[in-house]
Amino acid sequence: MSGGFAFPLRAGAGIARAALLALCAVGLALTALGAAIPAKALVAQILLERAFDRSIATGRVQKPWPWADMAPAARLSIPRLGVDRIVLDTGSGQAMAFGPTLLPGGSRPGQAGTTVIAAHRDTHFAVLKTVRIGDHIMVEGLDGVSRAYRVNRTEIVRWDRFAIADDGERSLALATCYPFEATLHGPLRYVVHAVETAQPRAPRVVPVQLVRGSAYLSARRLPTIRPRSSLAQSAA
Repeated sequence: MSGGFAFPLRAGAGIARAALLALCAVGLALTALGAAIPAKALVAQILLERAFDRSIATGRVQKPWPWADMAPAARLSIPRLGVDRIVLDTGSGQAMAFGPTLLPGGSRPGQAGTTVIAAHRDTHFAVLKTVRIGDHIMVEGLDGVSRAYRVNRTEIVRWDRFAIADDGERSLALATCYPFEATLHGPLRYVVHAVETAQPRAPRVVPVQLVRGSAYLSARRLPTIRPRSSLAQSAA
């Protein structure tokens, strides 16, 4: 009688092995995808940095690659943490795969009002969880002028309840999804607030040789400044 069950048992073992191999393949694919996202962000920042320097040197906004639908708008750095990021001029979800972005409703770097910058919590703005009150943040605009800010508070807020003060003061808000360890999209945002603390530094001079070669031009503007800025797109 036992011989009659040999084929079903072998078939069951084969199905189990196939299922195990399929699970392993899915796991490897997800691991590769997870590794590709940070790599994509790193390579993009190198190209964006070059485009940012070309923008300062030529006085015209430069695309990081010919088919890009965004361009660099500023350089963000947090000296204590060794952070240096190129900020993009559009707040679209696709642009955030390449770097932090300016959100509509906020001011441009150097303008009166609050500049709102958002990025993903698992790449460019994962560092926000280690930012402390009193940390200094530098923002360099396309004019080559660097402005200093000091972190004065943080908050956790729903994306649709975030508002910026319309008081004419120059300030900065860095936003990302919260909690940092979560993997699913949620309504909460972690926001680091900073206020301008000193007179802007003199414009940075970029050597002419940095702008030789092909130059891709783009003139993009954020929508008209509003007293409220949406954090809906600063997703994980």
